[in-house]
Amino acid sequence: MSEQRTEDSEHVTDEAAAVSDTPETVVSSDVDTTEPATDVADESLIERDEDENEGADSDSDSDERAGDEGATGSRRGGRRAQLVREGEVAADFLETLLDICDLDGDLDVDVDGDRAAVSIVDSEDGRVPRRLVGPDGQVLDALQELTRLAVQSETGERSRLMLDVAGHRAERRAALVTIAKEAIAKVKDSGESTSLSPMSAFERKVVHDEVLAAGLVSESEGSEPRRYVVIAPTA
Repeated sequence: MSEQRTEDSEHVTDEAAAVSDTPETVVSSDVDTTEPATDVADESLIERDEDENEGADSDSDSDERAGDEGATGSRRGGRRAQLVREGEVAADFLETLLDICDLDGDLDVDVDGDRAAVSIVDSEDGRVPRRLVGPDGQVLDALQELTRLAVQSETGERSRLMLDVAGHRAERRAALVTIAKEAIAKVKDSGESTSLSPMSAFERKVVHDEVLAAGLVSESEGSEPRRYVVIAPTA
């Protein structure tokens, strides 16, 4: 089995980072907020040597801002490195699993927002068995959880890694976006709430994000595995 691991250009945003894969109520996406820049006190001007003091304060403020930006960049760089590490650990685990099961498939490793993303894709040796997806993605969800546990065991940190097999999640995401947009248009036209069919945590998250972007509100109701999204107009 050949292995292909690719990393796209950095696309780290501070959005939806802390959202768990089983959102209970989503009115707005969980967004990681960056630490605000340190306020710089108003300069007090001294009558004598005014220009000299003002110039020194300006240099000090510039250094402080540069330090804040550097610290933020360092945190982001460290977070990305952590996510890349998660992806590599997951890929090693999945590669071993595929070898043991004598299954074909290549591995693509990426960073998607604030989570590692690993995909098992068709290889030159053969197609990825679609049974790894299972009915309604149930096998895929179980395999994803197993992979997360393997990453946590190796890194000591809880992982929110997203696993895809043969593009199943990508295709489902596109379909869900269409479903969400149609429901959003219905709510805007009627001014009344509407409920969608039961969905997995991953699917509900996609819908919540679309609803938020459209300026409406949504929440998850019901119990697993019949949990669903309700979209409502803003007050």
